[in-house]
Amino acid sequence: MGFMNAVVMIPFCRTIVEATKVLEVMEENGLKRGDKGLKVYVMCEVPSNVILAAQFAEHFDGFSIGSNDLTQLTLGVDRDSGELADLFNEQDEAVKWMIREAISVAHEKGCKVGICGQAPSDQPEFARFLVSCGIDSISVSPDSYVAVKNHVAASEQLHVSRGAVL
Repeated sequence: MGFMNAVVMIPFCRTIVEATKVLEVMEENGLKRGDKGLKVYVMCEVPSNVILAAQFAEHFDGFSIGSNDLTQLTLGVDRDSGELADLFNEQDEAVKWMIREAISVAHEKGCKVGICGQAPSDQPEFARFLVSCGIDSISVSPDSYVAVKNHVAASEQLHVSRGAVL
């Protein structure tokens, strides 16, 4: 295809069977993972992606945590419901556990992990949490880029000064 810097991202892949099938369909259409450096990442946005992270890592080169969907599905809260809006919280301990676990297992398996979602843009402490977990990349809204970059740099400096390896 001529693209040397493109990564395919598979959304909402719930099971290992789906992972296998989507990779087969891609290959049938000339896109084979690993050929000519083609990398395929999976969105980590349903609890099964975290629970079976080691198995998903066998099929994909990396993960992108979709924190909005992962929060909604972990907490069982419709984020678009005005009546339940106060229950949607990406800082909930269950959600943070899921994120920490996904990063840890993915790294153990040699996969990179990024995150997309609103929390790092809106909540500096969430960006610090991600740094402490060893996240590889953070997607943020353009208007919050400078502030988040500064929070991440300060968090990394703090971890390095404490002897942590990033």
